[in-house]
Amino acid sequence: MPYVDRQNRICGFLDIEENENSGKFLRRYFILDTQQGSLVWFMDNPQNLPIGADCVGSLKLTYISKVSDATKQRPKAEFCFVINAGMRKFFLQANDQQDLVDWVNALNKATKITVPKSSESQQNSENQKILPDVVGPKKQVSYRTDIIGGVPIITQTQHEGGDGANRSEREALQRSHSQLPYFLGRPAQEQSVIKSGYCVKQGAVMRNWKRRYFLLEENAMSYFKSDLEKEPLRMIPLKEVHKVQECKQSDIMMRDNLFEVVTTSRTFYIQADSPVEMHSWIKAISGAIVAQRGPGRSAATPAAAVYLS
Repeated sequence: MPYVDRQNRICGFLDIEENENSGKFLRRYFILDTQQGSLVWFMDNPQNLPIGADCVGSLKLTYISKVSDATKQRPKAEFCFVINAGMRKFFLQANDQQDLVDWVNALNKATKITVPKSSESQQNSENQKILPDVVGPKKQVSYRTDIIGGVPIITQTQHEGGDGANRSEREALQRSHSQLPYFLGRPAQEQSVIKSGYCVKQGAVMRNWKRRYFLLEENAMSYFKSDLEKEPLRMIPLKEVHKVQECKQSDIMMRDNLFEVVTTSRTFYIQADSPVEMHSWIKAISGAIVAQRGPGRSAATPAAAVYLS
C-alpha cells in the first residue's frame, strides 16, 4: 500500500513496464512528490541505496492527462493500471486491488492542476507597493465603461502627464493592469481588452499543461507566457472560432473547470481556476463573437448561448 513519508510524499513499490510494449515488468520504488511536481522511481527505497543514487526514471505531473485501470488492456497483468503522459503510456502493476485504487486516486488527485494563486497574489501585492512610488501621488488615471455584446469593457481615457510620461511610469501602469477584473489596454495596443487573466492550457504537441496569461480583445484572444510579456505566444482570431463551451470530455481528461475553444484548425483546451471563472470566460468570448458578427451569426453553442441570455 502507498504511504506518506515524513516529507509528505506518497511512496511505495510498484512494477513498471519501463520499455513500452515489452511486456516485462520490473520492481521499482515510487515517490509521488506534489511539491516538486514529479513522479520518480528508484531501484529500491533510496534509504537502502548509496547516498546520491540517481532515480531510474521520472515523470513530470504536468505531462499526465489521466490515470486509470488497465486490466482490460493488459489482461495478463494482474492489478494493472496505466498512466497517460503525452505520447507515451506507462503500464504499472500494483500489489493488490486496494493498492491499485489508492495509487490511481493519488495520481489523479495530484495531476488535477489548478491555477497557482500564491505567487500571483504576492506579485500583485508587490505591484501595489511599487506603483505609488513610481507613478507618484499626482498621477491620475481615468477609465470609461462600455457595454459590448452584454460584456462590460473598461478602457483608459486619459491620465495626467500626457506624452511626457516616462518609461518607468508606463511599465508600472502596465503591471497594474492585471489587478483589474476586466482591463483594457496595454499601451502599445489600440484594441480594447474585454477580459484577461491566468489559465492553464494544454499544449498541442506534448499535451502537457502550462500556465498562461490570456487576453481577450474585440477581434482575437491571445495568450502570453506571463502578464509582463508584450509578444503573445499565439493569437486566435475570433472569426476562426466555431464554438466555445464547457468541455464535455473533462471526465476523460480528469480536469475541473475545463472549457474548449474550437477553431478551424484546432481545439484549445483551457482550464480556469474555478467554475465561476470558467463560465465568465465562456460568456466573455461568446459575447465578443456576438459583438463582432452580430446576434444572427454567433459561433456560440446552445450551452454557451445560455450564458449570453
